[in-house]
Amino acid sequence: MKKGILIVIVIGMLGWAIFDFVSSSDDTAVEEDAMSGNSITSPSTEESEEDVVESDETGLEKGKMAPDFEVTTLDGEQAKLSDYRGERIMLNFWATWCPPCRAEMPDMQKLYEEEDVVILAVNMTNSESSEEEVAEFVADFGLTFPIPMDQEGNLMETYQISAYPTSYMIDSNGRIQFVSLGAMNHEQMLQQLESMN
Repeated sequence: MKKGILIVIVIGMLGWAIFDFVSSSDDTAVEEDAMSGNSITSPSTEESEEDVVESDETGLEKGKMAPDFEVTTLDGEQAKLSDYRGERIMLNFWATWCPPCRAEMPDMQKLYEEEDVVILAVNMTNSESSEEEVAEFVADFGLTFPIPMDQEGNLMETYQISAYPTSYMIDSNGRIQFVSLGAMNHEQMLQQLESMN
């Protein structure tokens, strides 16, 4: 009975994610959905050709320094964003119950295995039923990159996460170069990675 209900919920969420992807015409639609609470979404189809203005100021806009943090990973290690300075980083926020998150995980693992990139896949632990479920998910998908655990939702608040998944591509200087609200495929990840130093 529980599995049947869960399957119906997952199918419904997947259907909504596909509908949202097809029907969203711009970032405004995503922002309006986000105002009413967390949403599962796909990235905007519009490409921004604007130049990124680099700044030493900390913020969430392109060109600004990504806010630093330190949290414990699923493996019990400490993960601090600034420890990865000098490397390109994909900072991803996800949850096990999110269908688009599940869809992009194999592509993230492939990117991690094939490219010179640090992937920090922050689990929104405060939205999960248990850490064991997260550990099962990681094992089932064969994920080998670090999984920082946002136990209290502090990182979610710092990075103003309103859609799952959300990814920040951060260059080797610690500046945000790209933000994706929604799942990315391997080609999109690679394209953004190659455009960063």
